[in-house]
Amino acid sequence: MATKKIKKVDTPIDQRETFVSLQKNFADSEISVSEKLRTLYQLQQTDSEIDKILQLRGELPSEVESLENDLADLKARQTQLASVIEAYTQTIADNKQNIVDCDNEIEKYKSHLDSVENSREFDSLNKEIENQDLLRQIAIKTINDTKVAIADKKDELAQLKDTISVRSEDLKAKKDELATIEESTADQVKKLTAKREECAKKIDARTMSAYERIRSSVHNHLAVVTVYNGDSCGGCFSTITPQRLIDIASNTKLVICEHCGRIIVNPDFA
Repeated sequence: MATKKIKKVDTPIDQRETFVSLQKNFADSEISVSEKLRTLYQLQQTDSEIDKILQLRGELPSEVESLENDLADLKARQTQLASVIEAYTQTIADNKQNIVDCDNEIEKYKSHLDSVENSREFDSLNKEIENQDLLRQIAIKTINDTKVAIADKKDELAQLKDTISVRSEDLKAKKDELATIEESTADQVKKLTAKREECAKKIDARTMSAYERIRSSVHNHLAVVTVYNGDSCGGCFSTITPQRLIDIASNTKLVICEHCGRIIVNPDFA
């Protein structure tokens, strides 16, 4: 009876997975453990070189982004102020028309006073005249108050325009500085990126996922280190046991630092 071949089922990648959980199947790869370890070290070295270039930019990328956000907020405020001033201007125009309408009504009621037939009608007309005069005074006050408000908003708008001008100059200077750095390092970054991609192609997705996670979790972004000073982890400088040193030198096992979780490789790779 023929033996049924069992198909291997790949376990989904866990983003929290560390190199410790990879030790059991690290050797299950198309390339040897030694080559895989060497490739990981080369990948780490390449990423470190890219990190050094990125450090040349310093805080410039975040400063540019911050200035861009500030400018967007300032320009939004500028648009809002312009809309408020426009609305105030329309309010003045509307109230000027109200004054004209009130004057017309007052003249109409006054013209009727000469032809009233009784005191009741006379009092009614005078009441209407008083009401129209009150509405006229309200319109005048509204116009005056609105003119003051417009002046305040125009002052604020002028200050805002000055601030936008200064911020725009700062942004241009930062962008120019960043562009100069990027231009001077473009070729180097291109070569390093190509080298990184070549290394990444040789490493399985599970190991790459763990590598990226470890890199992002440690302050110096070193996920793969060599032995330091003959007996210590190159990442946290904790002492390595003699047996682990033998395993590292053999290039046949994935050795993890018990203290920091980094992978430790043979210093000969350097």
